[in-house]
Amino acid sequence: MHAKILVVDDSKTDSMIIGNILNDCDLVYAYDGLEAMACLEVDQDFDLIILDLNMPRMNGFELLEALKIDQKYRNIAVIILTNYDETENEIKGLDMGAVDYIRKPLNIKSLRKRIEVHLNLRSARRAIEMHNRMLEETVKNRTREVVITRDVTIHALIGLLEIRDIESSNHTKRTQWMIKALCETLRKKESYAQVLTDDYIFELFNTAPLHDIGKVGIPDRILLKPGKLDNDEFEIMKKHTDFGVEALKIDLQNGDMPYFIETAITIVATHHERYDGTGYPAGLKGKDIPLAGRLMAIVDVYDALSSKRVYKPAFDHAYSLQLIQEESGKHFDPEIVDAFMESQEEILKISCQFSQKQ
Repeated sequence: MHAKILVVDDSKTDSMIIGNILNDCDLVYAYDGLEAMACLEVDQDFDLIILDLNMPRMNGFELLEALKIDQKYRNIAVIILTNYDETENEIKGLDMGAVDYIRKPLNIKSLRKRIEVHLNLRSARRAIEMHNRMLEETVKNRTREVVITRDVTIHALIGLLEIRDIESSNHTKRTQWMIKALCETLRKKESYAQVLTDDYIFELFNTAPLHDIGKVGIPDRILLKPGKLDNDEFEIMKKHTDFGVEALKIDLQNGDMPYFIETAITIVATHHERYDGTGYPAGLKGKDIPLAGRLMAIVDVYDALSSKRVYKPAFDHAYSLQLIQEESGKHFDPEIVDAFMESQEEILKISCQFSQKQ
């Protein structure tokens, strides 16, 4: 049995007996609590402390209290030494953090066996901690791989739109950062503070670029038409929300839809719904429209207004805001319009930052 043990006992006779019993261990001796603390300040790499309770200057209970306060000693197991008539002290010592007790006079087999048990427990605990660290590292690496794969997939899908010259990547960047800025303002309102968590805003930020992915299924003659769409063309254009939802759906044999995909589908499906119920594809009204859709609707429309498109020139910031305000309660949720106006300086900054093709 090999172990590094700190023996804390004011009785040199008892210390000598312990030394003889544990002659195959690396033993360090202290004759009261203060000497023990001095030893521990120099070296915390002890497997075990054997601690007498009745000592001068700093007794065993005081040492246990000091060990409990300082986190760097939390992994050192303590076995207390008691006399046969000290049952209360045994219980008190265990309550204060000792893992076991041994009664005097010392029994050779009992002492060695108890130490062996606790050393095995310590070894098992260390093995579990190491295993957990390895698992955590594996999970981090796998999570990193999933995130990279997800981002590559998003960029690939957006690339399909860019190739067809429907929109530049700047549109996706602008709407990403605008929705984040809007969320940061809106979460200051009590009714949204619990909903717009850091995790949810992160999901909205990462899924916003997919809002128009269904446009890859719309013919160029409609997507790239420089003028206003007629009724038949507009009906075809409206199908891009359904195309996008179908593209994102995955067939899960077991388990729930991943949260990221759920959020993406919600944005794709509802960002053309209108607050007054006249939007598409489902004609949802008011708060029946998911928050993700209500948020995406306003940033998408603002960016369409303030950017040049094949069918229109870019409007300036002030005029775009005026049109947004006029649609409060009609196209847009009034509370979100208010938050958008509060965020307008940041919105304009984002619009200017990504105004040129990168």
